[in-house]
Amino acid sequence: MELKVVRTPLTTEVVRSLRAGDFVALHGVVYTARDAAHRRMIQAIVSGEPLPFDPAGQVIYYTGPCPGFNHYPLGSCGPTTSGRMDGYTVELLKLGIRGMIGKGERAAEVRAAMQEYQAVYLATIGGAGAYLSRKVLRAEIVAYPDLGPEAVMRLEVVDFPCIVATDVHGGNLYRDNNKGAI
Repeated sequence: MELKVVRTPLTTEVVRSLRAGDFVALHGVVYTARDAAHRRMIQAIVSGEPLPFDPAGQVIYYTGPCPGFNHYPLGSCGPTTSGRMDGYTVELLKLGIRGMIGKGERAAEVRAAMQEYQAVYLATIGGAGAYLSRKVLRAEIVAYPDLGPEAVMRLEVVDFPCIVATDVHGGNLYRDNNKGAI
């Protein structure tokens, strides 16, 4: 299968061109956020406060990276289970988030919102956090430093490996790959 090079921020056209099962090499900026950061971002939305970054076209990576060492900006930064963010995701999609990176299936409500708001869900390699960290060129905390590894970070990535898990056309790698499985 062909590897698609995808640059952030994501446009609607790029998102529409991706299909479940496509292999992607992501280049550009992604923002990290896990459970606690998602809660704070939703609190900011409810309070009418701005988010710590402009969400338009951005990608959120569900990870809590380890500190960097030597010349590496981060230590291990593997994906966390995406389902824990499902309760917060629809509100962020409404604001223009175009992509999410994690592991595991998403709720039906999130998949429907991805189609409505034109966003894609990318899965990456669970258990390969050390390898994935080598794809990060720069990392900086942009919000909620008190959350430690759950702070929102701005990562610059190159050749970050993903596979399209859920697309805007209703394609779902988890569902489609499990057909006929016992």
